[in-house]
Amino acid sequence: MMDNVWNIFLWLIFPYICLTIFVLGHIWRYRYDKFGWTSRSSQMYESRILRWANPMFHFGILAVFFGHVMGLGIPESWTEAAGISESMYHFMAITVGILAGVFTIVGLVGLLYRRRFTKAVLGATTKMDKLMYLMLTVVILSGLVNTGSGAVGDYNYREGVSVWFRSIFFLNPQPELMAHAPFSFQFHGLAAISLFALWPFTRLVHVFTAPLGYIFRPYILYRSRDAHEGSRERRRGWDKVDTIPRRR
Repeated sequence: MMDNVWNIFLWLIFPYICLTIFVLGHIWRYRYDKFGWTSRSSQMYESRILRWANPMFHFGILAVFFGHVMGLGIPESWTEAAGISESMYHFMAITVGILAGVFTIVGLVGLLYRRRFTKAVLGATTKMDKLMYLMLTVVILSGLVNTGSGAVGDYNYREGVSVWFRSIFFLNPQPELMAHAPFSFQFHGLAAISLFALWPFTRLVHVFTAPLGYIFRPYILYRSRDAHEGSRERRRGWDKVDTIPRRR
């Protein structure tokens, strides 16, 4: 009985609590902390490590994100209808997933090393930053473990975890699917859900910020100053032509 109640809380109530915090937290943050809605860039403090670690992490995490969209959001029947066999899908998911995961981990290690051993960057690191990096590391490592286990295990997450994930958003939750999933998948799921609850209160909010206004912004026009606006004397040859006749 207790196990059933615990599973209902973990895989039904807790996900909705975290998603509610995720949505309302972003609304609150945008309304009351617009100036804090930023990634808090530290490039001015150190750029040598950032130059390679930042692109590796961001491109890797983008690949991981789209892999999750494919694996969790698209039903197995859809890929089969598209002519992609289950064995081919798993081969692609494992190879691309491991490559993207390693790419992300290497980039993250570079960013963490830079943040820990660059004095100026460490001084600009908040407690919330440390918690965010810890949670992010746990989520990425546990996800990489699950991807690797897919090569040797016989658990098909597309028939369990994926169906549970979609059922949450369809408001028809099936917590029993996660209750019977391997522990590594449960751990990864809980860590990811907790990260969503933490998200609005960290620098991760910059994910939802895109400078689209720059695309439609008019050109910036630069004009030289008039003589009375500056302190330098006008050079010969650049005197304005006086079109107003002077009175004698």
